[in-house]
Amino acid sequence: MSESRVTIHTDGACSGNPGPGGWGAILRFGDREREINGGEPLTTNNRM
Repeated sequence: MSESRVTIHTDGACSGNPGPGGWGAILRFGDREREINGGEPLTTNNRM
């Protein structure tokens, strides 16, 4: 039985607290990779 593993790298930040913020993630599975991201005009550092 082979093991399947997904690796996820994430980061996020905001400018001010509260303030505009964004986040991003890279998901890797074998030789496949996907980038996702998002943002909010008014958020906190804990949400990002």
